[in-house]
Amino acid sequence: MPPIIFFSRMDFNQSNLFGYIEDLQELTIIERPVRRSLKTPEEIERLTVDEELSDIERAVYLLSSGQDIQGTSVVANLPVLMRQNPAETLRRVLPKIREVLHVAGVEMQLTAAVSFLTVLQEESVSIHTYSHSFLHIILQNMEHKDAGVSNAWLETLLAVIEALPKETIRHEILNPLISKAQLSQTLQSRLVSCKIMGKLANKFEAHIIKREILPLVKSLCQDVEYEVRTCMCRQLEHIAQGIGTELTKTVVLPELVELARDEGSSVRLAAFETLVNLLDMFDADDRSQTVLPLVKSFCEKSFKADESILVSLSFHLGKLCNGLYGIFTPEQHLRFLEFYKKLSTLGLQQENGHNDNQLQLQTLEQEKKYISVRKNCAYNFPAMIVFVDPKNFHLELYSIFFCLCHDPEVPVRYTMALSFYEVAKLLNSGVYTIHKELVTLLQDESLEVLDALVGHLPEILQLMTNGGENSGSESKLLSIPDLIPALTTAEQRAATSLKWRTHEKLLQKYACLPHIISSDQIYYRFLHRMLTIILTNNVLPVQKAAARTLCVYLRYNRKQEQRHEVIQKLIEQLGQGKSYWNRLRFLDTCEFIMELFSKSFFCKYFFLPVLELTHDPVANVRMKLCYLLPKVKSTLKIPTDKHLLQQLELCIRKLLCQEKDKDVLTIVKRTVLELDRMEISVDAEQLEKEKQQNEGRSTNINDKMFEKKRRDSKTSSVLAKSITHSVPGSSSGTSAGKEDKKSKLVRSQSFNTQALHPKYSNIDSKSSATGYTSSVSGMGKSCMLSFSDDSFRTHSTGNSGNVAFPSSSSRNLFNSADQKNNGNKEIQSRKMSIKNRKSNS
Repeated sequence: MPPIIFFSRMDFNQSNLFGYIEDLQELTIIERPVRRSLKTPEEIERLTVDEELSDIERAVYLLSSGQDIQGTSVVANLPVLMRQNPAETLRRVLPKIREVLHVAGVEMQLTAAVSFLTVLQEESVSIHTYSHSFLHIILQNMEHKDAGVSNAWLETLLAVIEALPKETIRHEILNPLISKAQLSQTLQSRLVSCKIMGKLANKFEAHIIKREILPLVKSLCQDVEYEVRTCMCRQLEHIAQGIGTELTKTVVLPELVELARDEGSSVRLAAFETLVNLLDMFDADDRSQTVLPLVKSFCEKSFKADESILVSLSFHLGKLCNGLYGIFTPEQHLRFLEFYKKLSTLGLQQENGHNDNQLQLQTLEQEKKYISVRKNCAYNFPAMIVFVDPKNFHLELYSIFFCLCHDPEVPVRYTMALSFYEVAKLLNSGVYTIHKELVTLLQDESLEVLDALVGHLPEILQLMTNGGENSGSESKLLSIPDLIPALTTAEQRAATSLKWRTHEKLLQKYACLPHIISSDQIYYRFLHRMLTIILTNNVLPVQKAAARTLCVYLRYNRKQEQRHEVIQKLIEQLGQGKSYWNRLRFLDTCEFIMELFSKSFFCKYFFLPVLELTHDPVANVRMKLCYLLPKVKSTLKIPTDKHLLQQLELCIRKLLCQEKDKDVLTIVKRTVLELDRMEISVDAEQLEKEKQQNEGRSTNINDKMFEKKRRDSKTSSVLAKSITHSVPGSSSGTSAGKEDKKSKLVRSQSFNTQALHPKYSNIDSKSSATGYTSSVSGMGKSCMLSFSDDSFRTHSTGNSGNVAFPSSSSRNLFNSADQKNNGNKEIQSRKMSIKNRKSNS
């Protein structure tokens, strides 16, 4: 979003009005060339190219007879041509590009430099072919009179040097470089030679560098032009790394000492920075006898005659102090510490004054420089803590730390906020001394400062509460008394600003507070605020961040009353809210709850409220719910949550049968297939208990049945004998006995079938029915058809403990089928008895 600029007042007097009119006239003048740039039919005809030409032929044609814009387009397309047909491109297109570049403008030159570098990076051809075809073109155009073009070709050459073999570099680059680095060559040629030599230092052995490159280096360090001396001085770091410690001490260090006393301020600055970067390569004698006197000279002159080095000196001071730490005397140590303190408050003292305009302009320029110096001091503050030892922080550096955290300029406070975590780590047990500055930065008026501090806020707060002597949970707040007001103020300021990313980041980091402050403080000061943000904020990432942080707070809250209150508010105000936007956020919150809480917690409080949204009047809510259903099902455990599984199946059936929105219905069908493939985890302990109970129940039933059969058999035998003796040859008695036996057998079979519950009949086998898939395919015929055996089926997973478990619908089908079979058998037996009676009569 572009920044909004507010004008305090619009003055429409005559002079200002004429000014506005002139501005409008300038705008019309700017637009005129745009209209004139439209092409005429003749120009369009000249720019038209035959479409039947191949890419290579078209490129050659445009480079030969086309206009500059067309030639530039071909050059930009060179990497593509190299990928498609490298041989023909090298044979026909590249020679044409080489010819055109002699007279090409700046735009085509810059485009060619980039294209040549792209061809090298993509490795379209071998490095040998590249050096043979492209290297000469690069070297020729590197001496272009335009500095921008020359630098572009130089960057390409420096990248090529990394890939070229030594022999090619020696013959094609190093040998010509000797002549181009001479004083008789142009300034641009000598500057290019300096940068190339810095690159070549890592490509050859030390003896070759000493014999062929170092003489050129010395010559360029003493060049008559300060630009060349500065450029060569900055390359001495690379050359020193290539030649080693001994040659650096004997060759490079004397040159640096001389350049440090150069009349040009840019040369002295380059020498100083190179000295700092090469400190590790100098021994203790070199540091104490050569480097330290130079550094002291720089520090003394920086305030008096050479303010140009002041910014650089403040930036490198931390590295310099720690690099020379071993050779400082106590007096020198104190002197450099005082010098740092002086730089840290530079520009904050009251100036004596004169009010003339010249002094005001000079003061504005100096003020920018002083702000940069103080910013660099803030950057180096952790290094200075190491320099003075953290034990001496409060005595030596706390006052400076206070000043930098309260600096009037935002860049300084921003840098302090960035380095605050490093400072806290270094202080360790003494971190309690800077808690006031933490509160100050949290309440800073600039959101940039707050954003910089928030990056490591959890780590800082952890150090603050546990790093000092007061590490107990009960005394956490005593170590940072003003922390909670500062945190709430920071959040409110971020919420009222337009920088929603800072607000989102802040809410995410506030999830650490359960480890910092008490649960009651979170409940009364932060938890309800998170709920308010979810309900009222208009930025989706901010709402999600608040929802997740609220779930974290709820996770660590151990008071059941407070927990139930928050859960009830989430369900009523979000899940059952009037705004569909709130109901969508409820689903987001439930997703976070599934991530942070146990499965049983979600099933207990949120499973059914989530399923209620299948009846939501807004299609987007139902659609989001469908996407969430696989995660919802994954929270279930069988057999504990079998009633919830039935509710889930019922909701799916209703969606399949009643959904009218095409997009939602498509997602429902897709979700059904995914649910059908899912495995449901099994509660092994509960399953074992039910299994034991079922086995005991079935054993008792079998015993009773066996005893009953034994009694029935005795009774039937006695009756049979009595009937045979009383009514000999009676067929009706025989048929009645058979019917009685059949009916008893049918009842016993039906009872046995019901006694062995189908849920445990085949636990270790996988279901083989069609599941939800059959429901999807048959939905067009009848939505009232029951789901088949494998509805929401589960599969055995071996070691995981998940067991195949048919759903409730399959159990109903099994029971109904058994009852149907038993009923058919009884009907048939009755029919047989009726026929026997009729025949006897």
